[in-house]
Amino acid sequence: MDFIEACRQLIAIDSSPTHGNKELSKWVAAFCRQRGLHVEEQEEVVGDLEQANVIARPVAERPEAEFLLQTHLDTVDPGPFSLWTDTGSNPFDAHIIDGKIHGLGAADVKLDFLCKLEALASFGPDRKWRLPPVLVGTFGEESGMQGALKLIRKNKISAKMALIGEPSDLRVINAAKGFASVEIHVPFSDEEMRYREEHNLRESTSTQSKIFRGKAAHSSTPHLGESAIAKMFEYLMMLPDSVNVMEMDGGINFNTVPSHAFLEIDMVNQIPEPISRKIANIYRAVKALELEFLDHKDDDFYPTTPTLNIGLIRTNEGDIQISGSCRIPPVITHEIYEGWMDRLRQVCEANGATFRVNDYKKPFRTEVTSILAKGCLDELRAMGLDDKPITQASTNEASIFTRVGIECVCFGPGKREGNVHTPQEHVSIEDLHKAIEFYKRIIERFCL
Repeated sequence: MDFIEACRQLIAIDSSPTHGNKELSKWVAAFCRQRGLHVEEQEEVVGDLEQANVIARPVAERPEAEFLLQTHLDTVDPGPFSLWTDTGSNPFDAHIIDGKIHGLGAADVKLDFLCKLEALASFGPDRKWRLPPVLVGTFGEESGMQGALKLIRKNKISAKMALIGEPSDLRVINAAKGFASVEIHVPFSDEEMRYREEHNLRESTSTQSKIFRGKAAHSSTPHLGESAIAKMFEYLMMLPDSVNVMEMDGGINFNTVPSHAFLEIDMVNQIPEPISRKIANIYRAVKALELEFLDHKDDDFYPTTPTLNIGLIRTNEGDIQISGSCRIPPVITHEIYEGWMDRLRQVCEANGATFRVNDYKKPFRTEVTSILAKGCLDELRAMGLDDKPITQASTNEASIFTRVGIECVCFGPGKREGNVHTPQEHVSIEDLHKAIEFYKRIIERFCL
């Protein structure tokens, strides 16, 4: 199987959060074995989904120290298939257009795993390794990085340094923001519950519906998107406080700027404490927090300030669920972060809502003077590529690995801004080959 066909097959296998990566990991493990590597499959059950990390080595026994080449194998949810116009309305059907591969996971970051595998397999089986490399494909990066956490907690690797797969347009990332994912549940009152039940049994209805459209983007760069949920909230705040919310729905996950939202309201019945008023109060607190973010700048990043994204809203039987994320640069202390979360929690509780931080990952920064960062920049310079390090507004597994003393930088083919977490996701085939060459150079430099 040639490289491009392998890319097509990898994209064709669904590894989104609702599907899990078990099917994909089996394909990857078999392909790694076919290329002469020794493979371990770390199988886990998370919730009701079967997941797996794939750990591939050129040596049969685990060494005392390793160089980690890591890429996550999962993707975000594709959202509405109809928006994937470049792939014939099928995000899993890779299309090659003008030298670029289009499809879910092309840039973020399934194909980066194949680049690392291609580089590692090129060295053959009979090498004397100074620092043996280990290639790892993890699960669950888009939903809390559970795969990386399981890898560390169960002591599956002996890494001293790591190259983390991230779409970076072939540049070295030496620092990234941390993040917190937040979930809020705003309950319907007893009166609203009764009214909604009666309303559903009527033959006629007095409700009004409105659809809001935006532009999808990664939650770490919300300025590149246009939030349909924010539009919906702004519209709701212009309505009378007594409006009855029948349904609110929008977004695909907490980690993506939502491109669509739906609101159904009823102006007829009067409710003493409507859920619309509670949601408006919480949204005002969120907007106030965003204004405070402007006072905390880290000039190594763009956006320079913390950012916030409300990515998902769903109407359940007894409440409305709001999920979002906050991106935190290294300049923000843990005390400041805790203060922000406490303030949101207090506003939610004052409006009868529950507030929960589902996940928190610290930001990371590796100094450009480190051996790993300098070596990577030297190799990029030798290839005629940009050797100036950059930072990343989003969070990745480097946050997990640096916490246990593994020195990390991030790198990968594919543009991030305006590309990942959108239906236009693609990567240049030329950049994939450049990434393979870079990984070969890094393996030669640090491992042989």
